[in-house]
Amino acid sequence: MARLVALVGLAGLVPFLAGTTLLLLAPDPGPAIRAGFYLYSAGILAFMAGAYWPLAMQLEERSYPLSPMVMLLLSQAFFLLAGLGLLLDGPARALLYGLGFLALYLVDARGLRDYWPAWYLRLRLGLTLAVVICQGLVGLAR
Repeated sequence: MARLVALVGLAGLVPFLAGTTLLLLAPDPGPAIRAGFYLYSAGILAFMAGAYWPLAMQLEERSYPLSPMVMLLLSQAFFLLAGLGLLLDGPARALLYGLGFLALYLVDARGLRDYWPAWYLRLRLGLTLAVVICQGLVGLAR
């Protein structure tokens, strides 16, 4: 399972890396590349936060630092954050998404540390850092 998750996670980085590369290196990337980058960012942030719904149902009978209600509220907060980011412009959008992906990782690493396998949290840390770097570079791109 770990290999499959790693493969899917790495494949999920491809649009972030491609969008960042095009925005930094293409002579005139046009607004569609930036819009696609941020639409993908919003989709992935909302998708990752969506995992908290089924987790909340499983947590009801267990003892974890985060209650099922907190998990449901976090899921909604990240979903709203993803949508709000689409309404912003320029560096503010990149900052919001960068912080959103970091916060999502911190919820998993701190609040659900005992729930996830250690290999998953290591993978998530690497993927999260790559996404945050892409957000920063795109936010600074012309």
